[in-house]
Amino acid sequence: PRAKKIRPKPRRRTPPPPAPTKQELASRNKKKAPIERKSIDEWSKEDSIAADQIWNQIYQHTFQNPKKVLIQINDRNNDLLYKSASLGDDSLAYDDVPYNRINLATVAGPKDQQIRLAATENEFVKIYVAYPVAELTEALQSLFSIFLFLVPIAVVVSIAGGWFLAKKSLQPVDEITRTARDITAQNLDREIPERDVNDEIGRLASTFNEMIRRLKQSFDQVKQFTVDASHELRTPLTIMRGEVELAMRSKKSSDEYRRILASNLDEILQLQSIIDNLLILSKSDLGQASLAFERLDLEGIFRELYEDAELLALPKRINVRLGRNDHVMVRGDKLRLRQLLLNLIDNALKYTPESGTVTLALEAVDGSARISVMDTGIGIPKEDREKIFDRFYRVDKARSRELGGSGLGLAISKWIVDSHGGTITVESIVNSGSTFTVTIPSLNDEGTPS
Repeated sequence: PRAKKIRPKPRRRTPPPPAPTKQELASRNKKKAPIERKSIDEWSKEDSIAADQIWNQIYQHTFQNPKKVLIQINDRNNDLLYKSASLGDDSLAYDDVPYNRINLATVAGPKDQQIRLAATENEFVKIYVAYPVAELTEALQSLFSIFLFLVPIAVVVSIAGGWFLAKKSLQPVDEITRTARDITAQNLDREIPERDVNDEIGRLASTFNEMIRRLKQSFDQVKQFTVDASHELRTPLTIMRGEVELAMRSKKSSDEYRRILASNLDEILQLQSIIDNLLILSKSDLGQASLAFERLDLEGIFRELYEDAELLALPKRINVRLGRNDHVMVRGDKLRLRQLLLNLIDNALKYTPESGTVTLALEAVDGSARISVMDTGIGIPKEDREKIFDRFYRVDKARSRELGGSGLGLAISKWIVDSHGGTITVESIVNSGSTFTVTIPSLNDEGTPS
């Protein structure tokens, strides 16, 4: 580069000081460590090394930016020490040069072109570094042109990519929507295809399938309930119709008419029992069944039902035993609890053969009243134990009809137990007997749940 390199002027040597006096020498000897001074030659050598490092950096920067960057260095007297080749015969001038900090300004430079100037000074030199504003403007315009060209492309690519990703990710949701729209009450066995990935879509499909299975189970129960209810209502009506038609074919005696009317009365009572039980269950499903809860002593109620059971067991000569009858207080509906216990006792007596045994027990166990009804009857197969509390479900339909059962007693019993916050379970051995156990929360002496 065509740069003028100016060596720093050597420093003037100061005349040697006068010879010290004896007193001065004595005073100096008292000092612990004499101060060593650097010679003028050492200072000149260090300045030369620092100056060479500065020039090397300037040359390196100039080689990397030979045309656009303008650099000028003056001493404190504004004498030129260095300027870059890009300045040519021109020079940089700026009056407001701060000390030990950098000032940025846009000024008129060589050939009246606008330049962006950075100026600073220290105790030795003033440094000016500038760059043409036109070059910056050109760079910004080029960058703006690039953005103007690339931004629409980026927007189009982003929209296309977003649409593709959205379609890809929402496609399973669309499939679930179409499948769910096609599922009706007639094809509840159809399920939504599940994904192997355990993500939100996979869990959504699994949840839908579980809901469809529950709906199918509910619909099947409703259909079965309708069939069973129609059958239970049709059977006594058919019997009544047959007996009336038989009585109308020929003239009968008064005793025969009385027997037919008695049979019809039995069927009417059976119909009334079925309708009453269906009404209770319907109200319970709708939450309209009213229960009158009060503080009850189960010991007295249980003893009364034991005496009633003895009377009901006389025709079959069944031995009814009363085991424990503890004093237990509960909060419940007296009418519904009596109905619950009568249903269990009636079932035990119906399915226990002649000369069998039915044992009743009431115990206070762990803050609860535990009621047990144990018989020596025909028992319940294992596969039927979970279904005996369903409506109209009977293990032996023919025998139940012969014994006057409608298949609603245990369903009502379970509803009563659930309404009192209790549980009902069954243990059974075929041809050995069954044990129904009811557990209801009891009250302590203060009248609060134990």
